[in-house]
Amino acid sequence: MRARSLAMGVRFAAGGGREGWVRTVLTAIGVGLGVMLLLGAASVPHILDAREQRGEARTAVSNKQPVKRSDSTLLYGGAETSFRGRRITGALLRPDGPRAPAPPGVRELPRNGEMVVSPALAELLSSPEGKLLRERLHFTTVGTIAEPGLVGPGELAYYAVSDALTTERGAHRIDGFGSRSESPTMNPVLLVLIIVACVVLLMPVAIFIATAVRFGGERRDRRLAALRLIGADTRTVRWTAAGEALFGAVCGLLLGTAMFLAVRPAVGSLTLWNVNAFPGDITPTPALAALVALAVPLCAVGVTLFALRGVAIEPLGVVRNSAGPRRRLRWRLPVPLVGIALLLANGPVGDGDGGGINPYLIAGGAVLMLFGIALLLPWVVEAAVGRFTGGPVPWQLATRRLQLGSGAAARAVGGITVAVAGAIALQLFVSANQQDFMKVTGQDPHRAQLSVTLPSHDVATARKMIDQLRRTEGVRGVIATIEAYVWRPGPLRKGEDFAPITSLTVGDCPTLGELAHTGSCKDGDVFVVKDGSGLVDSDWIFKTARPGARVQLNDADVHTGEHDRGRRLWTIPKSARIIDSRKDPSGETASGVFATPGALDTTALDTTALDDPTARAMVKTDPRVGDAAEYVRNTAARIDPLMSVGTLQNLERDKQYSSVRTGLLVAAAATLALIAASMLVTTLEQLRERRQLLSVLVAFGTRRATLGWSVLWQTAVPVALGLALALAGGAGLGVVLVRMAGKSTFDWSVVWPLPAAGAALVLLVTLFSLPPLWRMMRPDGLRTE
Repeated sequence: MRARSLAMGVRFAAGGGREGWVRTVLTAIGVGLGVMLLLGAASVPHILDAREQRGEARTAVSNKQPVKRSDSTLLYGGAETSFRGRRITGALLRPDGPRAPAPPGVRELPRNGEMVVSPALAELLSSPEGKLLRERLHFTTVGTIAEPGLVGPGELAYYAVSDALTTERGAHRIDGFGSRSESPTMNPVLLVLIIVACVVLLMPVAIFIATAVRFGGERRDRRLAALRLIGADTRTVRWTAAGEALFGAVCGLLLGTAMFLAVRPAVGSLTLWNVNAFPGDITPTPALAALVALAVPLCAVGVTLFALRGVAIEPLGVVRNSAGPRRRLRWRLPVPLVGIALLLANGPVGDGDGGGINPYLIAGGAVLMLFGIALLLPWVVEAAVGRFTGGPVPWQLATRRLQLGSGAAARAVGGITVAVAGAIALQLFVSANQQDFMKVTGQDPHRAQLSVTLPSHDVATARKMIDQLRRTEGVRGVIATIEAYVWRPGPLRKGEDFAPITSLTVGDCPTLGELAHTGSCKDGDVFVVKDGSGLVDSDWIFKTARPGARVQLNDADVHTGEHDRGRRLWTIPKSARIIDSRKDPSGETASGVFATPGALDTTALDTTALDDPTARAMVKTDPRVGDAAEYVRNTAARIDPLMSVGTLQNLERDKQYSSVRTGLLVAAAATLALIAASMLVTTLEQLRERRQLLSVLVAFGTRRATLGWSVLWQTAVPVALGLALALAGGAGLGVVLVRMAGKSTFDWSVVWPLPAAGAALVLLVTLFSLPPLWRMMRPDGLRTE
């Protein structure tokens, strides 16, 4: 009997004429939008897994250590850089033979001086914007990297071949690509954040689907009354109505799948917060896709039967427009309270590996809490509008309409209410915990903005780097040093396992003044610097570095103290002052011997005098030169493509936290787009239902402006009440989550932009609905069948 009634409802929906098809199309559009987003959400696990697999497949690895040179090995040097805030993944290669392995996505290795690039990087290099970058990546482009070698279509990546690459200049030898590493353990706070975020982002979708299947309820009820007139019982007509909703939901399911497949190819060209995916990666997990396909039709049937439980469908009409029983609070309020109880039942979230987190309790508690807010909204709207009296004509028209039936208006803003409430809870949770994922680096970006490290142990190259950086456009100053180690000469003394050693730092007076409290300084001065941090034993420094002492500049078998003709000795001047160190702009503290270039012999800074010297520079840029950092990176690439250029910042975010935060921003943008589209469809459906009423009022002389303002008030009142409820409910859920994480303080300032954003979204949707409203207020709306 039920199956036959469902089939009858499907036939009514499919053959109900123009009016029936309009309602079916609106339902299908509404459900289809939700299905499209659900299928996108079901694709997230596959997207993440595919990106991780391709990232691991291109990792340079060695099957055995060390790798001996052969015709199947190559030298690999990481050459990552960035361009105007966009990360560029790159590597320099030098094959040792014809059988050297090629990275994934590269058919064959290019020749010396050539490179292969990702399609996105090729597009950037060929554009006017890429002029500065072309100076840095001066290799000839001979091909592109295919999909297996990229984590996403918008990734900027390249592989270049250079015969100048050597192990002495920072490269290492490998015999293949690809590794499988275990995923790091997820922080329990982040795990809670992900679970709650999934609920927050998907709950508005579920609410909208439940709203969409109820489109056209008033006209459908008149058809159901006609069925009662010809002898059908109440159960039959309810299942027939469920069949009509089922047909619209199935059409929406098919339409949503078609929209998902149509949109998927274009996703590769869309980048949000530096995240994108190949169309092939956007494939729903089979189990989740099956769940969506099953849940949507069941939701349509269940919601329809639930909506008709209190409706009296009689042969002479449907008792819906008259005032029914008041909505009861006693069964609505326990739902969010049970949700809070489930969240608290999980207990506090510790700093362990997340094993103490019950995802079912957290997800169930968040669902009940947000669902409870959606249940409370109709009661709040009914209780509030029931007290409205008097006022201007548009206000009276709006409030009277809401008093006669506020359910449709409450359902229309239910999605935005739940979304704002969930967003408030997430923001409070994130604001309370973000300090745990922020590390104070100790760097001072006011003193210098960039840090440059030279991989080559070559004094001549180091001096070239310092000179060229100082002449780079947009550079105001360079804090540059050449660093090496010096030893106490002579044989080992009793009780010593090795000769005392300390560091030698060579730089000009302004540079040394940034690293220690030098006071007055001129070229030729030498300082013995004590480590003020207490991390280094100053007595150990003075065993080697003290005024008047002789030190050995290079390693001539320091363990035995044997004399060697290649040994270089230098005497620290007796006039050397003993001073305290200070933190440099990178937050590090140096100690040992500080010398200006004039204090050393002219032969002391040649390519053989110092043992494994390294060069470091911290660059002050001119804020008036927008591309100053890019000019510095170009200079570094000309000196050595493997030179590392980093940005000094006083705070550093945890990588897992940054990834979760980026994912939330992308998902939130998609959810807001769906909410906007769904509210527009819902508003248009409600206007269509009231078309005849609007035409009657216009025919009796009501001004169009009056009706327009009344429609705006009908939207504004439920929205204001919904946002107030969202503020209270979201704050309550946020406080519970914060307490679970063991925090007691959070930032209330992050709450207020969210209701404002929700109100702005509703206003935008209302403005888009005004043109259809003007068209519906015409005399032809009086026609009826």
